[in-house]
Amino acid sequence: MKTPVGTLHLLADGHVLLRTSFEEIEINAQEIKRVRAIPVISDLLKDYFDGDIEAISAINVRQDGPTFSQLAWKAMRKIKAGKVLSYADLAKRAGSPDAVRAAGSACAKNAIAVVVPCHRVVKTGGALGNYAYGLEVKEWLLRHEGVL
Repeated sequence: MKTPVGTLHLLADGHVLLRTSFEEIEINAQEIKRVRAIPVISDLLKDYFDGDIEAISAINVRQDGPTFSQLAWKAMRKIKAGKVLSYADLAKRAGSPDAVRAAGSACAKNAIAVVVPCHRVVKTGGALGNYAYGLEVKEWLLRHEGVL
C-alpha cells in the first residue's frame, strides 16, 4: 500500500498481520496470494496514515521470536499514539529492567513496523535512536503522531 513515507508491503494470515516492510517481502511459499489490499488491515492502516493515529491498535498481529522480544513487542503495542518510551522503560515494561540492549534488539527485530510501533521507542533523553527504515521515516511517523 502507498503511504506518505513509501510503499508498505504487508503479509497476513487472514485478518492477522504477520509482517510489514517498506522493502519488498521475500516469500518462498506456494500458498501466498498477492492482493492489492487486505480487508480490515489495509483499511485501518489507511485510516492511520489519514490521521486516525489510534487506528493501528485495532490490527491483530502475530510474529515469532524469543520470550523477551514477545514481551517487548506486547509492551510496544501499549505505547499510546502520540507518546514515546525510552529503551530503558521498554525493558522495564517487558519485565527485565536491566535488559536495555535486549529492548533495542527487540525493536530492531520487529517484523511488523508501524503497527507494532517500535518507532515510539527512543533513547533516554529523547534522542530518536535508530530505525530499520531510516531516521527520516521514524521522524515522519513521530511527527504524524504529534510527538515532534
